[in-house]
Amino acid sequence: NCFSDESQYDNRHHPSRKSVKEYYDGRPIILYVTAVTYKRMCVLANDDAHESLKKAWNEADNWLVGRYNIMPDHTHFFCAPGRWPCPSFHNWMRYWKSLSAKHFWKTPTGQKTLACMKVENDRNARLWQRDCWDRQLRNGESYEEKWNYVRNNPVRANLVEKAEDWPYQGEMHKLSWSD
Repeated sequence: NCFSDESQYDNRHHPSRKSVKEYYDGRPIILYVTAVTYKRMCVLANDDAHESLKKAWNEADNWLVGRYNIMPDHTHFFCAPGRWPCPSFHNWMRYWKSLSAKHFWKTPTGQKTLACMKVENDRNARLWQRDCWDRQLRNGESYEEKWNYVRNNPVRANLVEKAEDWPYQGEMHKLSWSD
């Protein structure tokens, strides 16, 4: 949902900053992440923003994005380390957010994106909130089950009738998970 009441941000709690835990028994590392736009601006559910995010995730390849779902004011995705030893997740988050913001504000031809025009009057507009919510999937949790919940967000938000009709979702890399 998109919000117009900014007072709700005053009491926002920040997520904990736990390090990614590497298991040495062969278990994969997969994180479930939610990144939210600054002041929950509803600017992501469009073709320009979708392409900007995919381009940034391709360029920032220290972590690999698996399945993702882009909502109007936030995105959910799953990711796994793209290199070993496991690179800093939080540095990677800052990096791809920076890349996506650069791509987002201008198209490859230098034209302003439609989403950018929506916030044009705010010269200090940022694209992303500083923090994100992340959770490392543990043994016994089903990647498929979590994905089914995420992919149905547009249905619960009354944006589409069926999850498969939402155009701003996909899979960048196959992330293997076995319970």
